[in-house]
This record gives sequence, C-alpha cells and structure tokens, in this order.
Amino acid sequence: MQEKNIHITKSYKETQKLGENLAKELLESGDAGLRRGTGAVVFGLSGNLGGGKTTFLQGFAKGLGVKEKVLSPTFVIIKKYKLYIKRPVGHFVCKQQFFDFYHIDCYRLKNEKDILELNFKEIISDPKNIIAVEWPEKIKKVLSKNIIKIDFKFVDKNKREIRFDRGFGKNIMEL
Repeated sequence: MQEKNIHITKSYKETQKLGENLAKELLESGDAGLRRGTGAVVFGLSGNLGGGKTTFLQGFAKGLGVKEKVLSPTFVIIKKYKLYIKRPVGHFVCKQQFFDFYHIDCYRLKNEKDILELNFKEIISDPKNIIAVEWPEKIKKVLSKNIIKIDFKFVDKNKREIRFDRGFGKNIMEL
C-alpha cells in the first residue's frame, strides 16, 4: 500500500528493502535537492522502541554500499561508516559526492549538550556526510530545520507504517 509518502511494510525484510531503496534514490539523484546550504544530508527517524528505525537503517546502509553489519549505536551514540560509491555515467565514473554515513542514536542523551560534545557541529556541517538520527526530538535545537523526517508507527506485530515528509521517498518502492 502506498499513498503519497506513506509506506506499509509487512516484515523486517520489507522495512530493510524500503531503507535500501531510499539510499539508492538519494545516490541516484545526487542529493535530491535535500541540502539547502552547505551541510550534510540529515534524516531524522522517530517512533517507539522496536518500531523499525534500526532495521530500516540496516537496509539504508546496504543501499549506500556499507559492508559492515549495522547495529543500533544506543550505547556508543555515534557510529561512522566509510562509503565507497562508484556511479557510472556513460564510460566515466562520477566523482563521489558522499564519503561518510553516520548513524546516531540519541535515546540515551539528556539534552543537546551531550551530542555537541561528540563533534556533532562538524559532522552536520560537512556536505560529504549522510546522517541518520534516531530520536531526533532529543536534539532538535541543534538540528537543521531541513532534515528529512521519517516517522515509524506500529500497525501490528509485523506491520509498520513509515511516513516521509518533504515529498521525499515517494517512488522508493518502485526502484
């Protein structure tokens, strides 16, 4: 079921595939006009514990070409993955636009000061970064207003409703 920017997934594999397709859309489009300035592309993932955020990001990382196993960084807060993206165009390979993917889990943070102690300003200001923030409401004062919000909602034990804002993610099930 797809309605505007709402996707229903029926299993963790579908949730991972949705994330993978979103990453592919991002890479194919360059940045899909997501950056309004010079900073990183930032996704904010909200929803209850067990709602599918990390599962989605496992697929997202796979779509970016990350080979490492992606686990929730709840206790380390930030996990950095190197990207090695080759996009062929004709007989040439485009210059790589993104170099690092940061997975940030703010669940254990008390406030914005905690994330600032972890070089967050430098990370978010680098246009070569893609950042996914779980529990972004905990650090909303230091996040750009231009983040792409993704909300996760339980439908039942296996089903999730995943809603994208700003018109992003409309066609990701078609990739």
